[in-house]
Amino acid sequence: MQDKAKFYGWKLVAVLFCLDFINMGFPYYGGSVINGYMIHEVAMSRSTLGFGFTVLNLFVGLAAVLVAISIVRYGIRTTFIAGSSLICLSSLFMALYASKPWHYVVAFGVANGTGISFATLVPAATAVARWFRRYRGRAMGIALSASGFAGLGVAPFLDKMLRTAGGNWRAGWEMVAAAMVVAGLIALLFVRESPESLGQSVDGIPEEQNQPSRTDTLATKHSWTASEAYSTPAYWLIAVAGITTTFPFFLFVAHWILRLRGAGISSANAALAMGMFTMGTLVGRWLGGLLMDMINSRLAFAIGLSAYFVGSYFAIILRPETLVLAYIASILYGLAYGWTFSCVSTITAHYYGPAAFPKLYGTMTLLVSACASPAGWVGGKIFDAYGNYTKAIELNCLMAAIGILAIAFAAMPKPRNEVTAAPVGIRVREREGLRASGEI
Repeated sequence: MQDKAKFYGWKLVAVLFCLDFINMGFPYYGGSVINGYMIHEVAMSRSTLGFGFTVLNLFVGLAAVLVAISIVRYGIRTTFIAGSSLICLSSLFMALYASKPWHYVVAFGVANGTGISFATLVPAATAVARWFRRYRGRAMGIALSASGFAGLGVAPFLDKMLRTAGGNWRAGWEMVAAAMVVAGLIALLFVRESPESLGQSVDGIPEEQNQPSRTDTLATKHSWTASEAYSTPAYWLIAVAGITTTFPFFLFVAHWILRLRGAGISSANAALAMGMFTMGTLVGRWLGGLLMDMINSRLAFAIGLSAYFVGSYFAIILRPETLVLAYIASILYGLAYGWTFSCVSTITAHYYGPAAFPKLYGTMTLLVSACASPAGWVGGKIFDAYGNYTKAIELNCLMAAIGILAIAFAAMPKPRNEVTAAPVGIRVREREGLRASGEI
């Protein structure tokens, strides 16, 4: 009998949390701090600085398909190590050589974006999908919440270190490179590919002891292939829902500080509001993941998206004298995104199983990133046209409504053999009934 106390899955969740914290926190959130010091030495415009982040976000999505191929061919552990190694090399390039704007765009945007893609979301979610079924949602929410903690912890830490070093931004990238070495060693020593590789079972429950549970109505037992999944409308509806929950997030992050300052709110209070937004994403990822294990996946998804409506209303009507509305809007936007972020990965794994998950989630990450990345630019264009952010926030509400409509129709697909088996069985029973009545 398998000793449940030795089940490695929850230890792996802790490992994935650490990897997401390091591999996202240092090059992304930490990079934003380092670049703020770098711009004083490497002459570039603010638009070029922002373009580097745009390129990074884009390549996180573009590389996702390659990440999926790497997971299938070489495994989760090797994929993590490859991502950390690429970030390490690009960070050393920034620390030792970078001196021109295009160096920054290529190293920070292209290389770091690709490395982050290999070292965070897709391999972490794939590992959870393989190790968990009954507890998949809550495990997904915990593992993928690390980036939120990284935003709260890594950026202030690196800023303090750089101020101590007299603003030496190259030392900052050296610290990022060292962190990537640590991440690579953690992946090498502690990442395990699947329960079967350790002689264990999914959820730590041996097959003979695995009693029917609520998850049986939420998650498939069919071993889907990627090509089968691509042919189902549900997959593309989930992708649409993923786009519509990420677009408001990107727009919010790009313009929320400006919206608050434009409403007469101080920079200090605006920064506090962004901190509350980050905390909202953390709580949302936990709650969304937990509900995915308890109720219908589409309902859980829709509840998370609906928080955008209330948050948007407060974002539109806030005034300097109603500062609390800014905080509530920040929390609700973070809650909505974090909640649905967990839902996208979990519902994909629930509907199609762990075997096809890397390719399916890699493709979905590419679609979401490509379609949602222009959100910041769109929000700026709307502001330029109307002189305020009201229409942009209303656009976020429209996106949330589209997402709810899409997910409402994304019912769990049935394998083709099950779909065809029912009509055949009905025809057989009809013939038997006719034969018994003497009509044939």
